[in-house]
Amino acid sequence: MPVEPVEVVERAMVRLRRRMTRRSLAGEAQVNDATFGVLDAVEAAEHAGAPIGVSEVAAALSVDQPRASKLVAAAVAAGLIRREADQADGRRTLLARTEAGRDLSEQVHDHRRTKFAAAMADWSPADRADFARLLTRFTDAFG
Repeated sequence: MPVEPVEVVERAMVRLRRRMTRRSLAGEAQVNDATFGVLDAVEAAEHAGAPIGVSEVAAALSVDQPRASKLVAAAVAAGLIRREADQADGRRTLLARTEAGRDLSEQVHDHRRTKFAAAMADWSPADRADFARLLTRFTDAFG
């Protein structure tokens, strides 16, 4: 009996998730997963040009507000992000990466890209481009 492509994708995604939770893609980063999750959320917001505060971090990480506050406090204490006053709403505090946070983000991105490039080393340029296009389409649809 042939295996449905959706089943193959599901199995592959489970294998990928297991490997990523073991921090195999974080390299030598000396920060815990939760703190790095905050850093990732703040970086994503910066790239999107969207302000981010604790509430948005909570939504991005699928945690409640008190947990997000603790995670943000740990990232601030680690020197990876800083709190800034929202110029449009003085009651609100926004988050931004510090220079150390940007450096750590780049270190991890470099490590991940090296691992991804090695995994696709024997792929043709066309296969790499197709995979990038289809994976982006899949993650966008996955929502």
